[in-house]
Amino acid sequence: MTRLNATRLQAIVPVILTLTFSIAHADDWQLPDLMRLLAQNKADKATFIEKKYIGIIDRPVESSGELTFTAPDKLEKHTLKPKPELLLLEGDSLTIDQPGKRRYTFRLQEHPEISAFTESIRGTLAGDRSTLEKYYKLQMKGSVDEWQLVLIPTQASMIKVISSIRISGSNADVKSIVFSQSDGDRSEMFITKAVTP
Repeated sequence: MTRLNATRLQAIVPVILTLTFSIAHADDWQLPDLMRLLAQNKADKATFIEKKYIGIIDRPVESSGELTFTAPDKLEKHTLKPKPELLLLEGDSLTIDQPGKRRYTFRLQEHPEISAFTESIRGTLAGDRSTLEKYYKLQMKGSVDEWQLVLIPTQASMIKVISSIRISGSNADVKSIVFSQSDGDRSEMFITKAVTP
């Protein structure tokens, strides 16, 4: 009987140690850990559904499409519904392309508010903490399995437009992005990572 108990104990101890380590690791989960995990993503594809809640409209305005990120700085947002549109962010350049309309390309450094806005997404996907902290105060909570990163603008020009950006995810996957505007409007983007065949 004693030998059987000792055998069982030998089998259980590694499990207990593993669980203890996992719990401790969850408690120790901090912003640098999240940034390191996100920085490992070199390329990702996903689909999105975006809902914009605008005060003067009863129902949210909904759009959907595809997102593609290629490290270190290329982000494409292809809106497919209700109308096709391409936003291409690469380096310091942002291109907006709508079929049947003029294609616009401009440099982000000439438009600091747009730069801060776009870097909230690209900086998070790249795990680029230093870029995020140029524009935002960062607050993080949760665990590796369910985390939330809150970006609070620090520049006066951005505070007039955005009150906060909440980015939620699991492990290295961003699941949702909520932009809360200073005027009370907001947009919610729900992201589903594309399944690799």
